[in-house]
Amino acid sequence: MNLFDVYPIMDIEPVRGDGCYVYDKENNKYLDLYGGHAVVSIGHSHPVYVRHIEEQLRKIAFYSNSIVIPQQQKLAQMLGKASGCNDYSLFLCSSGAEANENAIKLASFRNGRKKILSFYRSFHGRTHGAVVATDNSGICAPVNDRNHVIFVHLNDIDAVAKELSKGDVCAVIIEGIQGLAGIYTPDIDFLKALRELCTQFDTDLILDEVQSGYGRSGKFFAFQYSDIRPDIITVAKGMGNGFPVAGVLIDNKYEAKHGMLGTTFGGGYLACAASIAVLEVMNQEALVENARKTGEYLIEQLKNIQQIKEVRGKGLMIGMEFDKPIAALRNKLVSENRIFTGTASDKNVMRLLPPLTLSIEQADVFLDSLKGQLGKI
Repeated sequence: MNLFDVYPIMDIEPVRGDGCYVYDKENNKYLDLYGGHAVVSIGHSHPVYVRHIEEQLRKIAFYSNSIVIPQQQKLAQMLGKASGCNDYSLFLCSSGAEANENAIKLASFRNGRKKILSFYRSFHGRTHGAVVATDNSGICAPVNDRNHVIFVHLNDIDAVAKELSKGDVCAVIIEGIQGLAGIYTPDIDFLKALRELCTQFDTDLILDEVQSGYGRSGKFFAFQYSDIRPDIITVAKGMGNGFPVAGVLIDNKYEAKHGMLGTTFGGGYLACAASIAVLEVMNQEALVENARKTGEYLIEQLKNIQQIKEVRGKGLMIGMEFDKPIAALRNKLVSENRIFTGTASDKNVMRLLPPLTLSIEQADVFLDSLKGQLGKI
């Protein structure tokens, strides 16, 4: 049996990781500024992370949500404290797409509506409910009927008001920072006005923080720059540092009923152990502050590079737009400098999504390498 070939793959085989570095089977060392799609939050193979999972694995690896799992409540309390969202409830699942699916369902359960308002260039996942709210018809199959989804431009509050005033929109779903699109941040005033409109028209506001959350932006959640309160917040990627885990943070206006949501693997012992370890390390090592500090430094330095058309982002979620496709440049950084970077839907954009442990010194290694490669072009 062969693998179903749906991924473009670099010819590199990492066999171990350490902090912001991975090593291939020839023991070549690579600086990882992509973190496996923003997943690696506290660094590869962090000893606290490894210890938590090993200790849990020796006790019990899995049982279903039909029994008491105390680690779930511990995780909820730690996440509430770390994020400042202690008055929300937590539903645990296994992926960002699954989190967004459940968020949309919760909104529809509450107000009985079907329509979803999303934004051009958005990405919310590849499962049925998430993919129809994603602005990419190429990954929608015929079964993914999009007739109940409306797309408007980011930061166009008049277009949002026009749609919400019709009274039939179940939820607005918006990324804290649009990631795959090429790093586009909603304006603070736009988010504040969006919150007001959703309240006015009894429409639920879902903040998709799957990529932008967990400290990546320099705040725990990117929406916190605007000081609003979403009805539902979805998290995943950095939550488990590579272990499949996700969550839905739910405002207390929603009434929980047995059976309304469910998942087989969500909130299992190992998922909780990984997630608890992540929050423990983030607190001990002040990683949200490090993401803010190192990110500000990187963005400031990148803006001084003449060949970069525009630098966007917050914290360690950075997009660099060039005048031409970056594939060749990215390949040179991997093959000659041994540095991983990321792509975007826009072929002219390079993304940086490193572990939140990235140091100024490591950022300088990238900056020097990038300048060196650009100097050759």
